[in-house]
Amino acid sequence: MFRSNNVAARIFERQISSPAPGTSVHCARRFYENIVPSHTIFDMECPDILFRKFSDDGQYLITFSRNHQDLIVYRPTWLSFSCREQDCHDHELPSKANKFESFFTQLYTVTLASSGELICKDFFLYTEKNQFGIFATSTAQIHDAPAVGGAIQGIPSIEKITFHLVRLEDGVILDERVFCNDYINLAHSMGVFLYDDLMAIVSLRYQRIHILQIRDSGNLVDVRSIGEYCREDDELFLNSSAQASEKRDLFMAQKKLEAVDNRDRYTSDCSFNGCECTSNPDRNRTHNIENGLDHNQHTPEAPFLGGLKQRLLSFIFRGIWNEEDDPTVRMQCLKKKFYFHFQDYADLVIWKVQFLDRHHLLIKFGSVDGGVARNTDNHPAFFAVYNMETTEIISFYQNSADELYTLFELFCDHFHSSSKNSFYMNFLSTHSNNIHALEQLRCNKNKASSLPQFVKKMLATLPINCQSQSPSPYFDHSLFRYDEKLISSTDRHRQSTDHPIKFISRRQPNILKFKIKPGPESGSADTRTKKISSFLFHPILPLAISVQQTLFLQPAVVNIHFRR
Repeated sequence: MFRSNNVAARIFERQISSPAPGTSVHCARRFYENIVPSHTIFDMECPDILFRKFSDDGQYLITFSRNHQDLIVYRPTWLSFSCREQDCHDHELPSKANKFESFFTQLYTVTLASSGELICKDFFLYTEKNQFGIFATSTAQIHDAPAVGGAIQGIPSIEKITFHLVRLEDGVILDERVFCNDYINLAHSMGVFLYDDLMAIVSLRYQRIHILQIRDSGNLVDVRSIGEYCREDDELFLNSSAQASEKRDLFMAQKKLEAVDNRDRYTSDCSFNGCECTSNPDRNRTHNIENGLDHNQHTPEAPFLGGLKQRLLSFIFRGIWNEEDDPTVRMQCLKKKFYFHFQDYADLVIWKVQFLDRHHLLIKFGSVDGGVARNTDNHPAFFAVYNMETTEIISFYQNSADELYTLFELFCDHFHSSSKNSFYMNFLSTHSNNIHALEQLRCNKNKASSLPQFVKKMLATLPINCQSQSPSPYFDHSLFRYDEKLISSTDRHRQSTDHPIKFISRRQPNILKFKIKPGPESGSADTRTKKISSFLFHPILPLAISVQQTLFLQPAVVNIHFRR
């Protein structure tokens, strides 16, 4: 059906016709083809702050102070002014339009960091149901920290990491959770994943997945810890078993001592009566046992593998075992595929984790070096699906598995697991719900020189960082087409360009809808300096902020793009 570009015609069409079932939101989003950020204010007068992002419901703009100590929260408003002329649209905006305060109202400032801590400027998670914000502060990393207390060798240590649960309505800190001498990857929320009211925190240093629940009252409650133990009573069971084993060993040692004493007594009686008796070789050893000097006893065994690692190894073993029915062939397969690589599997460490639903986790395993590396493309990696309720491994894949890539291509939305309470995050464009994104993916796949390398590159994004994409309708591939090398919905810095970024209408391929230009209006005079840009799009309003900065701590250039 023909759709007019006129807003009035679209409103009239909405009144006389109803959309197909399940498409009402998509039909409403088509109005954004007409309502676009058409005007830009360059180099706005802005406070010296660090921009993070808009909350998913658009109620708050999250920023931090330059000294990484304070949280500063703003409420998006809108530029308002009066004009006495008849044609106000052709007049220039008033001078106050160049000020940040004309578009945003500061709600409060809260100090989060203390005792040598700094706010992690890349970390922020939002619970839309209660309008809670989760922030993180930490001390500096210690790269050569010794591996003590069960820590993994080669993983750096952070003396103190604090997670703050803040009610964004008034800035009250409701609860905190502190991790000492640990390492959690806070950059872009890589080490933390939020699903509804459940939060998973990955301790790389101690290889534990801490599951916390965010109560409506604003409390962080421990649910379980996965790693060394899988069930809540595993530690109690092992400790009770160890105590029973110690009692059994002590009982056996006492029985042995009684038997030796009886033999010594018998030997003494024989010698007293003039009988010929053999010597007692265990006599000296008996006294050594009493003094704790038994050198023939077994040395203490190495510590057990953790519960999660044991389940992973047993799943791999059973999978190879069930591949063959012939016992001889089965043993050959076990030798080649399991025992030969046993130490490699045993040395795997947890890199990242994400919720697939309230009961299942997608866990990424790899080497110790890859766990702290910036680029993990050259490191082997594995994926496991883990059921927290049954403590079972459901499936296990290598990062080059075609089966996993097929699942990722067909059901990408399931990997973007979002809260059931989040309305706006349910309309992200992925290659499993958008034909244009799927065509782009298959085009890149056909251009790839090596299919296994392409599969590894695509699966390297798993597990997907929590709340890492903007729900803005201007990133909807069904509405607009843009250069994803310069801008995308993913929350990442991009290499800046002096040319404006064009948003082309998807329905009318030759129609330019609007442009986003970061940096000064006339362009940068110094073309040799490398510049990076970040973009903050409001999830509902035709409003965006572009921040261009250099690597030499020069003042950032903040532009605001809005519909005039």
